[in-house]
Amino acid sequence: MTPVSTFDPRVDAYIAKAKPYAQPILMHIRELVHKASPGVVEAIKWSRPFFEYKGAILCNMSAFKEHCSFGFWGVEISKILREERVLQPDAMGSLGRLTRVEDLPADKKMLVFLRKAVGFIDSGQYTSPIAARPKVVKAQAPAAPPEFTKALKANKKATAVFTAFSPSCKKEYVDWIADAKRAETRDQRIATAVEWMSEGKQRNWKYQNC
Repeated sequence: MTPVSTFDPRVDAYIAKAKPYAQPILMHIRELVHKASPGVVEAIKWSRPFFEYKGAILCNMSAFKEHCSFGFWGVEISKILREERVLQPDAMGSLGRLTRVEDLPADKKMLVFLRKAVGFIDSGQYTSPIAARPKVVKAQAPAAPPEFTKALKANKKATAVFTAFSPSCKKEYVDWIADAKRAETRDQRIATAVEWMSEGKQRNWKYQNC
């Protein structure tokens, strides 16, 4: 069964609201995408038109006051664009600022790129640029010294405040206590910390908020 493209009336509305210079650019891109990839599905994401194929984002387009942008999605097709010296890494989208249809690669070239992008999805080689981003490891709450934990348990209000703190706020208190050179200093800091937290204060409450 031959796949059928799906058009979204919201994309029509987006193009109609675009600046006059942008409308022919957007319409031309839309035509090329559907020509290259039957079965593409249109959608609006992040307030701009997107084109999906088999559940994966194929590309997207945007219109601004003075220029348009067009972006391929997929690490694999981006590599090809880079090798072809077409990719504009410092610009929004893949092809840089588009102010007229002629700023796009030739239709024949665009169709080749689009079909290659579709091919990566068909073959399962497609990698979303979002999935390819390095994962940010969230900071873990530091382990509190036993003496500090014991003091907190004796003060429910301070415990509730400490529990609600972000990992960085907890770390400030724990590091401050752990840095004490003498037991007397440590105990004094623990007492001060519990008192401050029972009042809802952070370690550096005098200077900043976490």
